[in-house]
Amino acid sequence: MITREIEPKIKTLAKKYPVLWLTGPRQSGKTTLLKKIYSKFPYVTLEDADNLDLAINDPRGFLNNYPKGAVIDEVQNAPQLFSYIQGIVDSKKVHFALSGSQNFLLSQHISQSLAGRAAILNLLPLSIQEIKESKQRFGRWEDLAVKGGYPRLYNNRITPEDFYPFYINTYLERDVRQVLNVGNLKAFSVFLRLLAGRNGQLVNLNTLATDAGISPNTAKSWLSVLEASYIIYFLQPHYKNFNKRLTKTPKLFFWDTGVACSLLGIHSANDLQLHFAKGAIFENFIINEFLKRQLNQGKQNSLYFWQSKEKKEIDLLVEKANGLIPFEIKSSSTRQNHLLDNLTYWQKLSGASVNQLSVIYAGNQTIHTNEGNFVSWEDLESVFKKNKI
Repeated sequence: MITREIEPKIKTLAKKYPVLWLTGPRQSGKTTLLKKIYSKFPYVTLEDADNLDLAINDPRGFLNNYPKGAVIDEVQNAPQLFSYIQGIVDSKKVHFALSGSQNFLLSQHISQSLAGRAAILNLLPLSIQEIKESKQRFGRWEDLAVKGGYPRLYNNRITPEDFYPFYINTYLERDVRQVLNVGNLKAFSVFLRLLAGRNGQLVNLNTLATDAGISPNTAKSWLSVLEASYIIYFLQPHYKNFNKRLTKTPKLFFWDTGVACSLLGIHSANDLQLHFAKGAIFENFIINEFLKRQLNQGKQNSLYFWQSKEKKEIDLLVEKANGLIPFEIKSSSTRQNHLLDNLTYWQKLSGASVNQLSVIYAGNQTIHTNEGNFVSWEDLESVFKKNKI
C-alpha cells in the first residue's frame, strides 16, 4: 500500500487519547490505513445492514462485542454510539478508532459526548509527495490534476474516466439524497457542474441559484452538504485591513481536482491544457497540497486569500504565529516578472521582505530573484520545509 504521511501522527495520538476519529472524503484510504495501524483490532463497518441494525437498536450490546476496543467504520450512520463509547472509555482502559466520510452532526456529537477524549484527524486524497514516494510515474502537473489523488486510481491502475463518473454517481448523489432527500437529480447534477465551473471563484449564492434553477435556500443547503461530505470547501478571506476595503466573501474549491475535472468534462492533460478552467484548476491543485501538508501533521487549517475591493489579490496566505506568508499561484510555465506584481503591492502594504514573496508556477525550475521567488510546482516540499508549514 502507499505510505501515508499522516500515519505517524495517528500512532502518536492513539497513545494519548482513548478515541481516535479519522474523517475525510470517501475512498481517501481511511479504512485501509486504520486496518494497517490497528491490525490487531477487530474491524466492523456500519455500512453492513446487520451491524448497523444492532448498533442503532442495541448500542450497548453492539459495543459489548468489542471489550478491548475496535475499528468502527462509517460511524456516522449510528451517531448514538458516541455517548455509549464515552461511558466505556471513562470506566475502562480501552481504545476505539472511528472513521467516516460525512460530518453531518458528527462534530456536534463529538463535542457533546467525546470532548477531551477524541483526537480528530482528516485524511485527504494522496499528496504529490506521497505519490512520488510510492514510485508512481507522472509527468506534467496536468496529469496529476486530472487523475486526482484517490488511492484506488494508483493501486488498481484505474483511469479517471473509469473512476470519477461512478464515484460521483455512487457517493455524491447517494449521500446527498440520503441527507436532503433530493428529488430532482437532474437539477443537482447541473448544480455540481456549475460549482466546478466556479472553482476558485468568490461564492455568489444568488447567481448560483438562478443559474441552477433552484432557490437560494436550496443552493445554500446543497453547498452545506457537499462541504460536510468533503467534496468542496471554502477558502476564507483574511480580514487584516491595510487601510483598504477588503472582500469578505469566501472562495469555492474542490477537495480533489479529479472530481472537478470530471464534472467539467476534462478527461486528459491535453483537455486541461486548452480548457478555460486551467488556471483555476492549478490554483486548486496547489492550495490542496498546502491543506494536505497541514492536516497530515494534525494542524489546523490556517490558509486564507486576500483581495481588496480594487481586485488586488494574493492567492494564498499562510498564517503563522510570526506573521503571514504570501503566495501567488500561476499556471504559466514561463517565469514572467509581472507575475510578481500583486506580491510587490502586498509587500508595500505589509512590510514583508522580498525573501517572503513567492510565485508558485507550472515551470520546472525554482529561481530566486531580487523581486521575489519563482517556485516550481514540483518543489513544494522545499517551501514547506523553509516556512515550517
